[in-house]
Parts: sequence; C-alpha cells; structure tokens
Amino acid sequence: MKIIDKNGLKISSALFEFINNEAIPGTNVNLNEFWNNFSKVVHELAPVNKKLIEKREIIQKKIDEWHKSNTGQELKKEEYIDFLKSINYLLEEKEDFQINTSNVDKEISSIAGPQLVVPVDNARYALNAANARWGSLYDALYGTNVIPGKKEKGYDKERATKVVNYVRDFLDKCFSLEKISWKKITKIQIDEDQLIFFDGSKIFKLINPDQFIGFNGDKKSPKNILLKNNNLHIEIVFNPNSEVGKNDKASISDILLESALSTIVDNEDSVAAVDAEDKVKCYRNWLGLMKGDLKANVEKNGKKFVRKLNPDRIYISKSGEKISLHGRALLLNRNVGHLMTNPSIILKDGSEIPEGILDAFISSLCALHDFKNKKNSRTGSIYIVKPKMHGPEEVSFTNTLFEKVEETLGMKKYSIKVGIMDEERRTTVNLKECIRQVKNRIVFINTGFLDRTGDEMHTSFESGPMVFKGDMKKSVWLNSYENWNVDIGLKCGFSGKAQIGKGMWAMPDQMDNMMEQKISHPKSGANCAWVPSPTAATLHSIHYHKINVFDEQDKISSRNKAKVEDILEIPIADRPNWSVDDINRELENNAQGILGYVVRWIDQGVGCSKVPDINNIGLMEDRATLRISSQHIANWLHHGICDKNQVMDILKKMARTVDEQNKNDPNYQKMSENFENSIAFKTACDLVFMGRTQPSGYTEPLLHKKRLEKKAAS
Repeated sequence: MKIIDKNGLKISSALFEFINNEAIPGTNVNLNEFWNNFSKVVHELAPVNKKLIEKREIIQKKIDEWHKSNTGQELKKEEYIDFLKSINYLLEEKEDFQINTSNVDKEISSIAGPQLVVPVDNARYALNAANARWGSLYDALYGTNVIPGKKEKGYDKERATKVVNYVRDFLDKCFSLEKISWKKITKIQIDEDQLIFFDGSKIFKLINPDQFIGFNGDKKSPKNILLKNNNLHIEIVFNPNSEVGKNDKASISDILLESALSTIVDNEDSVAAVDAEDKVKCYRNWLGLMKGDLKANVEKNGKKFVRKLNPDRIYISKSGEKISLHGRALLLNRNVGHLMTNPSIILKDGSEIPEGILDAFISSLCALHDFKNKKNSRTGSIYIVKPKMHGPEEVSFTNTLFEKVEETLGMKKYSIKVGIMDEERRTTVNLKECIRQVKNRIVFINTGFLDRTGDEMHTSFESGPMVFKGDMKKSVWLNSYENWNVDIGLKCGFSGKAQIGKGMWAMPDQMDNMMEQKISHPKSGANCAWVPSPTAATLHSIHYHKINVFDEQDKISSRNKAKVEDILEIPIADRPNWSVDDINRELENNAQGILGYVVRWIDQGVGCSKVPDINNIGLMEDRATLRISSQHIANWLHHGICDKNQVMDILKKMARTVDEQNKNDPNYQKMSENFENSIAFKTACDLVFMGRTQPSGYTEPLLHKKRLEKKAAS
C-alpha cells in the first residue's frame, strides 16, 4: 500500500487521492489549507480522544471493585447511587433548558414517520433506502405475510382482492368519507378545489376536505390525487388499463405512501470497514449520495438496469399551482464512535487516527456538495448520528470536534447537527446533561435495546449472573429507560424540533407481527422508529397515519417522569436454579447468533445481513446483536453458570448448524472443516472467552483485528 507524507501525517494513497481528486473538487475548500488544518486538529484532538477512552476503563474498574467488595450482600440502592455519584458516573442534573437547534429540515422537526438504517458500503442498498421515501402499499401488502395465505404464482386475483380491501379499510379510517366507505366508490373527480366521490348514484366528499392537496391529469379523470394526513402524503394512482386497475371499481391501480422520511446511512455497526480500502468505499458512496450522482448496476429477474436517485415528485395543487415533494428520504450519516482507530492515517507519534475524527471530517466534506444543490437538506445542514458515547464529557468532545470541522471546511457554525444514540448506561442516566452539551445542534435521540443491554451487562459484570436474555425485555431498568428517553427529550423541547427515536424491527419476514407490535412506538411518543427495509417502511408508515405522535407527546408531557433509580436496577438473577437443559438452550441460542454473524463479517466483510437464527427465522443482524450475545455468555462463564469446555462444545455444535444454514452460499467457507484454521470460528471464541476484558464489551477491536488478518491471508 502506497503511503503519502503530508503535514506530519502518513496517509494511505487511496484515501489521499479520494479526498484530493473526488471529495474536494467542486467545493470552495483550498487543498493545502485543508491538509494543514486537518493535521492540526487531528493532532490536537487525538490525545483528548484517547484520554476519554482511558477514563471509561478507570470508571469501570471502580465499579468492578465496588461490586466485588459487596459480593454476597443485597444491593442497597441508595448506597449504590451515592457510590456512582462519588466517582462522577452519575452527575448532578442542572437547571432545565430548551434546545436551540435551528435550520432543521421538516422530516426531522415536524413530520413523524419511519426511519431506515442502511450500510453505506453497498451502493445498491443505499440507493434503495434513499428512494424509499415513497413506496407502493399494494406491493408491500401483496408480497408480505400481512395478508395471510400463500401467494400463488403469477397474478393472484384472490390475494389482490384482500390487499384492496385492507387498503380501503385504511382509507376509511384515515381519510374518511361522509356516510360511505371507500369500498363502494366507483369514480373520483375534482370539482374546483374539492374531491368528489361517486357510488353510481350519489355524490360524497371527504369529511376533512383539507386532506386533498393536489393531483395530476384532467380533473374529470385524474391520473393521480394527492392526500395528506398527520403531515404524511399518500398518492392514489388511477389506471383502468393495468391488471389491478381494470378489476377495481374506481380504476385505482396503486396507493403510494410517503414512507421512509429519513434514512441513516451507516458507517458503524452495519458495515465491516477496517482499512483505507474499506473506508474509501464507504466515503465514495456517501459522496455520490451528496452529489446526487450515485448509481448502481442491478440485475433483477433476468433484467439489467442502472439504479439511481429518484427525482422529486410534481403535482398540481387544488388552486392550480405547482407542488414539488421530496422524492427521497432525508439522509443522516452515522459516524463511528470514539473507541476505534483506523490504519488509513498514521499520526506523528506512530498511532492510528481516531476513526470518529476521520469520519466527521470526510462525511462533512462530502456533504458540502449538497450545500450547493440542496437535494438532501433544504436548510443547509448535515446530520451526523454519533453512537456509543459515554456521558456528557464525551458528547462535549463531539461538539468540539464538529466545531473544528466547521472551521476547517468554512461552514457556518452549527451547520453540523448531531444525533445522540442513547445506548450506553452512563449516557442514559445523564441524558439531560448530554443534551445540554449540544443544545444548539441536537436533532435526535433514540433508544437501542441491544447495545444498551450489552453495556448494562458489562458495566455490572461483577454484580452477578445476568437473567436470561429473553427476560431482559421484562426488566425494570429497560421499561424505565425507554420512558426516560422520551421524558427527557420532551422536557428539553424536542417536540416539533427534533427526533425521538425507537429501535429496529429485526424480523423482515414477519411483517404481520410488526404491524401488530410496532404501533407501540408512535404511541410511546417516538416521532421516528427504525425499520429494516423499504417495504417495512411503507407498512410502518400506516401507524403514523393512525397515531398523531405530536398529540401523544402532549399527553406524555404531563405524566410522571421515569426514575433514574429504576434505570439503575441491575438485571441479575436471584439465586439462579436453572436446569442444565435450560442453560444449554440459552448458550446455543447465543452461540448460534454469534457464529452466524461473525462468519460473514470475517470471511466476506458483510456487516449487516439477514442471518437465520437457531429456529431459521431470518433476523437483520449487526454488531449490537453480537455485543449482547457475547457479553451474556462471558458473564455466565465468569459466574460459574457454565464452564469453558461446555461453551466450546456448544460453539462447535452451533458452527456445524451455521455451516448447514449457509450451504447454498457459494462464497461461504465452512468453519467445521477445520476449527483451528477458521479465523471466523476463532474470532467467535475470542469474543466469548475474552469478552470480560473487552472495552465496554465492544466487539470491534477483535472483529477489526481478525478481519485484517483474514484479508491479509486472502
């Protein structure tokens, strides 16, 4: 690999050339000034970054020692809280305040809806996610198990009828007509500025005529009509010549829903980027999204075509004026956290660059192109979601980093907006003070069960054996944490200004269950929640038509706030008396999940994919799943619930299961053929047997090391 020496930095030629020849041209950034200022900032902030990571370990050791000194004693909550305060883990909550973030796009401030998360290293997936702003409700229902029954080959008229009836019920609920159901309508026309509905003999209107926004085509026979509810648009398409339209009373051929309002383009948990080659691939795709020229060659059903970003959607308003609606989701960029470094740049002292600093500079540099064309952010903002921060001091460091990036790139102060992922325990209990550090640039907070549980287990590792993983969702701390996040966000003035998010639905093949369960997220006061696919986004958007999130937030604002002492309830088992079979089933479930994910990460560089679980149910897995599973086994090993030989036997057994599940993948390399030579298998073992000593229980250090080893061997 060729290395470039520049301003005290040793830079991979691939990254250097990408920045010089692709990212900077077309901006007003001076090349020499960029490298000079970039080097200064990196060398200034890298030591600060390192000290913050060291502080995590210092605090963790104090917590470990406290639990060891209290072994065998019942935990006294008041003493525990006093201890956490004495080590500056739990900080004093200061006076109330309201966030002051300005120039925020409406998709974040005032429209509630689904949010996609997509790995940035796959151009096709990134384009699909960006284009998921609009989706066919007919297709989403027809192709998933929301509509029961097996889909027949070709056009299944019976299934299509069920889809149409489902959609008509949705329209009746959210776009109600006066004294008639949508199922009886035979024709729709526009009379001046109103929609007119016919059933063959009578005329009907919308109960709320303001829901009619616009149309295309002739008023007597429109091509489509545009409706709006809870700030979300839907488009009703008419085509009497289509397979669907010719069988429909009103010639409706499709219903398009505004679906993924925003998409997090992910550089973190869903990608496997370990060196300059990987990072440039990620940055290049993000640059293409910001320039608007990203393309991907696609082959589907035997046809080849080029996928690119969708244009905006144009309509005529009911008063005859042009309406332009965004054709794409608003894109946020999830950078990596503070922990990892990357070998793509070496500093003067021989250390690797902190990857979070690198991400902040390059993702922002690429976003300068969007500041010109304003196809992503109409307000001149870049949205960076920052994961895995521990407490206010680390959030403050991120604020300083973003200020330095803005100065270096000539951006207006606070152009870079920040999202705080509330997924570490020290951030949760100090969430208000974390938000205070970035009150002029905060646009997002969320909860994430998997990472948050992983940190819960690692923080309290010495307190005792953890409950079964499935029982975590019933824990006092978890429900309090979910409510606390919303309570704090509303208290700090997020409603109408910023997003409060909820976690991922991980089962993309179980859309029927998603439709039953995920409506709880808008009911909880969350104005966005994560979904694994464009199809899921379209289906989940129905929930935001049924629930007005901002009304829910008003109600929630008056409830009693969740208590921090409940969040600090440690989920340890009370004198566990589990059978060997129960323990082995839990170990097998964890081991299979670890191996199924790790083998793709290490051998193929796949950071996120649909991985079959132990029951062959496909789950969208990323590193957060790996963290909780590895920490859980490590905790049980540490407390004698199981032993090393028992776990190793189960890992080998589950490796054979994972090999069998992947037998149809031509790129798959079996682990069980030679356990000693399988880097993937050895990585899974290390994650478990070295889990106790991993920083905060994170999987990245071992994964990156072993992936680099695999790439070198290949």
